Amino acid sequence: MKLSHIINKAVAAGVCSLASLVMAQDELPVENAVLTHAPNVPPPIERDYPAKVVVNLETLELNARLADGVEYTFWTFGGEVPGMFIRVREGDFVEFHLNNHPSSKMPHNIDLHAVTGPGGGAASSFTAPGKTTRFTFQAINPGLYVYHCATAPVGMHIANGMYGLILVEPEEGLPPVDKEYYVMQSEFYTKGAYGNEGLQPFSMEKALTETPDYVVFNGSVGAMVGDNAITAEVGETVRLYVGNGGPNLVSSFHVIGEIFDKVYVEGGTKTINENVQTTLVPAGGSAMVDFKLETTGTYILVDHSIFRAFNKGAIGMLKVGGEENKDIYSGKEEEGIYLPEGSSIQSIPGAEAAAPLGTLSFAEKMESGERIYASNCAACHQPGGAGITGAFPPLADSSYFKNDPKKVIDVVVNGLQGPIEVNGKSYNGVMPAVNLNDQQVASVVTYVLNSFGNKLGEVTATDVMEVKSAH
Repeated sequence: MKLSHIINKAVAAGVCSLASLVMAQDELPVENAVLTHAPNVPPPIERDYPAKVVVNLETLELNARLADGVEYTFWTFGGEVPGMFIRVREGDFVEFHLNNHPSSKMPHNIDLHAVTGPGGGAASSFTAPGKTTRFTFQAINPGLYVYHCATAPVGMHIANGMYGLILVEPEEGLPPVDKEYYVMQSEFYTKGAYGNEGLQPFSMEKALTETPDYVVFNGSVGAMVGDNAITAEVGETVRLYVGNGGPNLVSSFHVIGEIFDKVYVEGGTKTINENVQTTLVPAGGSAMVDFKLETTGTYILVDHSIFRAFNKGAIGMLKVGGEENKDIYSGKEEEGIYLPEGSSIQSIPGAEAAAPLGTLSFAEKMESGERIYASNCAACHQPGGAGITGAFPPLADSSYFKNDPKKVIDVVVNGLQGPIEVNGKSYNGVMPAVNLNDQQVASVVTYVLNSFGNKLGEVTATDVMEVKSAH
């Protein structure tokens, strides 16, 4: 039975007074909440009684990375996006301290969806820069809840990164698992298009039309890939606490190559679906998903509104080690050639910059080109430029453009189809044109011409324009 129900019955029966209950609350054991940055989660609560839990959370405005070469002015709970994960137990009294850093330019507050009371706490937590506020609530409903800033304009505060998750564990606890991780999706609306470099301001126009340039997990493009991937071992059960800060889009959360054994629908604790492929997570909502890992590999977390994943950033990785299970998944057993279509050249959407970036030095081209290559080329031609035998030709020491480096410009700008020979091997496929501005083409071509063992000089935006005009 919930502590709140016990309290109500005790008062109704005349066993105790409200005043004595206030005293009892003051006599509860006091502990400071363990708060964690994504993707980490505080440890499960082991006590079987309520406590007074003190939460200290700071709001801080800062410039940080949104994508490679792109910065954004984030408004944060705890100095990162998403805000820190809070974990309490059903029946706990939570003493909440909101501290607004003196460097902030804006007042902030907090609306915790786990709070029963006006504004979810927002009415009691309006905090000016350099100030601190305090309020207390009892966690009477178990589940996984979003919290966010609710200071006007509310949408702008959320869009700039002010959201996080609070878990209210049921009195009996949640079923134990081996690994727990915190994943929160959100979108960002920038004045420049996806990939435009430099410090990007917020675009209210794009926010109002719900057309974000970035849709990401845990605050930035790449926050959960490569060295930042979450990890587990074969045989372990993983629980993901998934939130959606919005402010506008609904997430179709999916892990490629896995089926969710259990989904705690909309973050509640009563409705549990089993054997689920994709679960919807509304803006301002959540879900908890459990799954056991049967074999090794890298499993890709996505919003299955799929262009958001591969073109706007909503992608993460779960790297699973241990012993491979060939009975569960064999891996590739056979490969052959199949070319039924021979289709026309298509175009890969790219970063549509409003204007060329100006004259870049060789070092700047190499740095920018590396980012563009990683986003547009590496999946086929591989990060080291080795290509894939029989499918995508190598760029390392390539005979195709060794004697005419400007051929690379033509392929990037106009695409390529039909048979070619590279380093003595035949290839017959389709290379889509890549939609980049002249300076971006010059940068990525310069990167290719001077990477993977190549030493073939650099090209300029003028060279790109000449190739375009001759086509």
